[in-house]
Amino acid sequence: MLNRRDFLWAAAALTGTAIVARPGWSQTETRVLRFVPQANLSILDPVFTTAAVSVTHGYLVFDTLYGVDNDLQPQPQMAEGAVVSDDGLEWLITLRDGLTWHDGSPVTAEDCAASLDRWSQRDTFGQSLRAATEAFEAADERTIRIRLSRPFPHLLAAIGKPHSSPAMMMPLRLAQTPPTEAVTEMVGSGPYRFVAEEYVSGSRVVYEKFEGYVPRQEPAAWSAGGKVAHFDRIEWHIIPDAASATAALQNGEVDWLEIVMPDLRPLLDAAPGVTIQKQDPTGFAAYIRFNSHVPPFDNVKLRQAVLAAVDQSAYMASITGGDPESWQECRSMFPVTMPGVLDDDFGMMPGDLDHARKLVEESGYAGEKVVILHPTDMVNLAPHGLLTADLLKKLGLNVELQAMDWGTVTQRRQSKEPVENGGWSIFHTNWPSASISNPATNANIRGQGAEGWFGWYDDPELEAAVTEWLSASDPAEGQKVFETVQKLAMQGAPVIPLGVFYVNSGLDASLSGVVPGSASFFWNVS
Repeated sequence: MLNRRDFLWAAAALTGTAIVARPGWSQTETRVLRFVPQANLSILDPVFTTAAVSVTHGYLVFDTLYGVDNDLQPQPQMAEGAVVSDDGLEWLITLRDGLTWHDGSPVTAEDCAASLDRWSQRDTFGQSLRAATEAFEAADERTIRIRLSRPFPHLLAAIGKPHSSPAMMMPLRLAQTPPTEAVTEMVGSGPYRFVAEEYVSGSRVVYEKFEGYVPRQEPAAWSAGGKVAHFDRIEWHIIPDAASATAALQNGEVDWLEIVMPDLRPLLDAAPGVTIQKQDPTGFAAYIRFNSHVPPFDNVKLRQAVLAAVDQSAYMASITGGDPESWQECRSMFPVTMPGVLDDDFGMMPGDLDHARKLVEESGYAGEKVVILHPTDMVNLAPHGLLTADLLKKLGLNVELQAMDWGTVTQRRQSKEPVENGGWSIFHTNWPSASISNPATNANIRGQGAEGWFGWYDDPELEAAVTEWLSASDPAEGQKVFETVQKLAMQGAPVIPLGVFYVNSGLDASLSGVVPGSASFFWNVS
């Protein structure tokens, strides 16, 4: 029996009607890949936000000086390589020859130095690098010079990190955008260019192959290697309803569904012409994020009360359909799937409501309103708002659950106002494990205050420990400091870990070459 997609192709063949080539067909027509992202793309600047959908968009349009391989080790990308001085205070990074921006102008060291400067003001790892940097500058047209005030052994790991505000390069005029403002003009040097005239937020995003892109020769691996674009055009279709998105893949109306809901997976398992692939083998870590800047969760005792009450199994069951193979417990502020992480809550997560209620009483909580930002269109987040609202009510807190889409959450969470003036108390989030695997990259736990990630947790003692970890040249010494950071973070409770889960994508069976990683990568796919 022909499905709808095959019927359309058969009809086109009989009538001579032109049709866009589907994956796997050898045609002279435009080759299009149709993709359903996990959420609407509302912020285009992948340096300005940590939102996963913006990072995935960013990898299409922009490129990085370094990427990471399958072992998460930094590898040259736009760079030919790097040389560091004997005293560790000067790094020279040489650009590959022939790099061009989408507007046809050459990529220069001045562009990249300015991009690093802006990125280092937004990203948590970047801020740590910036604190040790005297200047990002151009030594010549193709050589970036980074002058340091002290050695920074993790420099390549910082500028090559694969997720959550990667150090993506932009032309000078865009890189000079104040870090407090999002870049809206999309001109990069990546394998695809953004088609601005076809962008409709909440509906459609379009990219076209950049013919001037010169891939590296190495095989593609995570965010490193040869980024070969096999499709002429990539179309994102924003479909907030999971059942509708699943049906679109079943019916051949789209080719790639970024996230398959566990309760809908049996439909795709039974669908002819559809395959399932695990997106990231290290998993995604789920958290409750507090606003530590305003009442009531500026009170550490109240944060600890919620930490003491959480049952991770309930949260994980709500997004994995109860499949025990799809998640694992994570009693740590870092994903337990990553090296060096202690699966230890230091006695802070007993899962005891009576103990938690006692901590609420000790906190002096006086009935202040708790506003939870609740994205109904994010399949891996929507259930968590409901669970947290119910849990906080059991603890005697005054809770208001405010429903909205994820794009609105990414806007609202920027507000530092009290809840009475449009602020917030809690939102839920997921991070690719690789993006928060060490003390410098884990924005969740950084205690940078007003300069840090949304929630603005302030902890000078923890920040001092992070600085010590960054300076450690001996691995054993670094691991000891890492464990100190983990304990301090658990005690301060800027977030609450909910577990590590694994995401599956649904693919048209004719697609091959999808590169696993912390984002959906479109190169190498054919």
